[in-house]
Amino acid sequence: MAKKTAHDDLLAPVTLAVGQEELLLDRAVGEVVAAARAADADTDVRDLTPDQLQPGTLAELTSPSLFAERKVVVVRHAQDLSADTVKDVKAYLGAPAEEITLVLLHAGGAKGKALLDAARKAGAREVACPKMTKPADRLAFVRQEFRATGRSATPEACQALVDAIGSDLRELASAVSQLVADVEGTIDEAVVGRYYTGRAEASSFTVADRAVEGRAAEALEALRWSLSTGVAPVMITSALAQGVRAIGKLSSARGGRPADLARELGMPPWKIDRVRQQMRGWTPDGVAVALRAVAEADARVKGGGDDPEYALEKAVVAIARAARSRGRG
Repeated sequence: MAKKTAHDDLLAPVTLAVGQEELLLDRAVGEVVAAARAADADTDVRDLTPDQLQPGTLAELTSPSLFAERKVVVVRHAQDLSADTVKDVKAYLGAPAEEITLVLLHAGGAKGKALLDAARKAGAREVACPKMTKPADRLAFVRQEFRATGRSATPEACQALVDAIGSDLRELASAVSQLVADVEGTIDEAVVGRYYTGRAEASSFTVADRAVEGRAAEALEALRWSLSTGVAPVMITSALAQGVRAIGKLSSARGGRPADLARELGMPPWKIDRVRQQMRGWTPDGVAVALRAVAEADARVKGGGDDPEYALEKAVVAIARAARSRGRG
């Protein structure tokens, strides 16, 4: 989510959007433009890249108008501006024009840092638009998207959507919009599954998750749906193998915080939390049995048998039984 400073007047003389997340940068611009056009429907918007902003151009764009029109001047990739143009922008920051809002989009980092520092020193309204590389950040983004619409979505639904869509924020935002438009009431994991389980990666991992949780009936249902929507059997055996191996890795690891275990095991912290919940009921013998079942299914799927669907069903049932081995012992 884009984070704003306490100075949050959308029509502040200067807005500084810092980061590399394109969706958030575009939203920062869109908010300013919408506010300006709410104040004056005839607001003139100029959206410029560094090659379009030559020395003297900013002064021309921000010079007093005969009609005193409101104007929004957007400068993208401000870190790439030429030295002479940076001088122009710095001079403008010292004496911004009335009825004009300057929006600087800057990637952050060392390049162009002098301009970044100057804008902050001048008291620019700042919006942080960092690249969301962590699954937890994308999960928080999805939750905020639902909250912004005034709709309720369960934590499981939010996680399922992130698992299904992946890292593209535009796709995540679009998926939230679609669900909100099409579904009444609280959006839960089942709803997300109906809309997005057809995605190969998402549906194969749904099969694996239900299997390692010992939920055989749900795993078989997810398996049949995946196969009916064209998911390759080899993708499902791969997901099953990853799910069982994760159980084995975490069960044999030393205790510790998710961040420490994530570094030790090569898993993201959010996955550590999920696997911890899934591993209840597992024993070392159960992991061994499940790995053999996956290996057998993988061999049959890759040509060692004439009925891959049956091989997968057999593996899913074996894994689900192994997930409950502690309770049977």
